[in-house]
Amino acid sequence: MAINDITLAGGMRGNLIQLQMVAMLQGRTTTRLATGKRVNSAVDDASAYFAAQNHQNRASDLAARKDSMGEAIQTVKAALKGIEGITRLIEQMKGLAASARSADAADRATLAAQFDDLRDQIDDLAGDAGYKGTNFLDDDTLVVEFNEDGSSELTISGFDATVGGDLAITAAANDWVADTDIDGAVADMDAALTELRTQAKTLSSSNGVVTTRQEFTTEMINTLTEGADTLTAADPNEEGANMLALQTRQQLGVVALQLSSQAQQSVLRLF
Repeated sequence: MAINDITLAGGMRGNLIQLQMVAMLQGRTTTRLATGKRVNSAVDDASAYFAAQNHQNRASDLAARKDSMGEAIQTVKAALKGIEGITRLIEQMKGLAASARSADAADRATLAAQFDDLRDQIDDLAGDAGYKGTNFLDDDTLVVEFNEDGSSELTISGFDATVGGDLAITAAANDWVADTDIDGAVADMDAALTELRTQAKTLSSSNGVVTTRQEFTTEMINTLTEGADTLTAADPNEEGANMLALQTRQQLGVVALQLSSQAQQSVLRLF
């Protein structure tokens, strides 16, 4: 022992140790009340801490998948809007064909030219129906992953929504001089509308699957988050009671330390 060390009486040393323990417990309780967590590190409860971290990590991974699902839904919606626009164009083209049946040769030629202009607009509209680089009207494919490791997924396939592709609408033949030329155009448009309806149903079905999985993922994230909170959350009522008890113990410890000091001071009265 160094010559400058001061020897404390056993009672005083014991009281000081108790006060130090109370201060440490107060610090822990204050942290729990401030964070709302009973477990803030592996030191507090290693099993609960790492189990909660696993839940949180999985929730984070699923949140990323959920964002991807949301983008896939928007991509499908863009394609469906494109199909709606193309459908309206074809309906206008059918209107031109119907008008041409009762028109003379000159008017038929004018209506045929308008038909071809609208036909070109179909390709332009289909080309503009993409979202973030994916266009289901340009025969693109998108793989949507639903879980963390990608073992659960859905492949959404598009189609070629151009007049030279799956819609197969040919240009107005012979300026629609003959009714048979108009009949051919109408047949092409009817087949194209059938194709659009079929593809719209397929895309809508895929969209429904992704939406369902997105909703499920949201619930799963909430479940994991609640599970992590349950493992680590502090009871504010319990911690508040602990703080009150510790403050009382601290006050009693200070009083006990004062009494121990007075006992030593009484020795001075002997001199």
